[in-house]
Amino acid sequence: MTTISLGHFGDDRREDAGIFLHARLVEHCADGISVRRLGQDRAGEMRLTRFLHNDAVTIEEMVATAAARTATRCVGRDVLVIQDTTVARSDGGGGLYLHVAIAVDAADGALLGLVYATFLTREHGRRATRSRRPIEDKESQRWLDGAAAAARVCAKARRITMVADRESDIFEAFVRRPQGVDLLVRAAQDRALEDGGRLFARLDAQRTAGRMTIEVPAKPGQRARTATLAVRFLAVELKRPRNKLRCDDPRAVSLSLVDTREIKARHGGEPLHWRLLTTWRVGDCSEALAVIGFYRCRWMIEQLFRTMKTQGFGIEALRMETEPPLRRLIMATLIAAVTVQQLLHARNGTTARPLSDAFDADDQALLEALNRSVEGKTARQQNPHPPGTLAYAAWTCGRLGGWTGYYGQPGPIVLLRGWQKIQAAKQVLVSLKHQDV
Repeated sequence: MTTISLGHFGDDRREDAGIFLHARLVEHCADGISVRRLGQDRAGEMRLTRFLHNDAVTIEEMVATAAARTATRCVGRDVLVIQDTTVARSDGGGGLYLHVAIAVDAADGALLGLVYATFLTREHGRRATRSRRPIEDKESQRWLDGAAAAARVCAKARRITMVADRESDIFEAFVRRPQGVDLLVRAAQDRALEDGGRLFARLDAQRTAGRMTIEVPAKPGQRARTATLAVRFLAVELKRPRNKLRCDDPRAVSLSLVDTREIKARHGGEPLHWRLLTTWRVGDCSEALAVIGFYRCRWMIEQLFRTMKTQGFGIEALRMETEPPLRRLIMATLIAAVTVQQLLHARNGTTARPLSDAFDADDQALLEALNRSVEGKTARQQNPHPPGTLAYAAWTCGRLGGWTGYYGQPGPIVLLRGWQKIQAAKQVLVSLKHQDV
């Protein structure tokens, strides 16, 4: 498994500890995490404790190393960079938050990797003075920083589109976006228009341009369903808010607004309704549908956060009192969770991603040998994916983890059991090589 994404720290012992930590994190995805459990024994626990308390291990280096790998996967592609914020530790109004941006292939939905991550510390009593402070002194600056990181990391992509939810509906984000980066944001505010109108009223007056149907998964209190959505779109000129302190920002910004709302919702819950502001030019219904499709990919970052939390690593239950080691462990968990999600997304073979997204190139021979050991005689027990692809590795992980090949797709726990067996076999080979030397 590729484990260098925790960073290179110029010291072999620190590097080895980082690799050990990444492997143990992925192995214990479904168990929750603690340094004692990850270390396996007293020696391992002390090894990880020294790593997490070492000031030479920086969050910035961990993120930069992971992002460098992502950059190579973005070359020549249309890339969606999805960003959002999640609670890492809450103290009842404030606490430690993690802001993350990930890259996704716009064509096939493949998770390409981590683009940006940073921690935020929320303080009590700052909300009251928010309107009087420049954006550089607000938490909102993180949305601009994420866009700047996308421009750097994905510079060789064919096109970059930042995707975010309503919290990022900020005037400055649109007028100060980096060159070559488009924005797609769910509108949160009924903004004033340059011609004196209001955003939502102007939208509601538009005729329906088309319809679409989507499959909505089940959630607490609601069954899965097929939803029919009405689609509208128009071009708008958003007026600069009066409370903006920087008068050098333009008086208005030109955007497209795409609206999709559920028709005749009969499930008893809130009907779907998305108002989407974007720098993409939307001139017809097909372009509006493309924008909606891009926004729907935002669920991938929510799935990543669930993997980090209750459905996987359980970072919210960590009890480390010292914040720098806690931040290093959470960041390492984020990087490992990206690996987990890459395996899950690749398992059906629709994305055709290469093995190198989550494994080292020299792992292929071992994977092929292990694959032969788990293939059966029936067609459904034969790996249908080409060697050298991530789908091939995910299928092998599933079979090694106990999946029969007959029912559905292997889930995260099954995939990780198989991954653990691959790592154990790899360690045996490394030990044998050292003995020969």
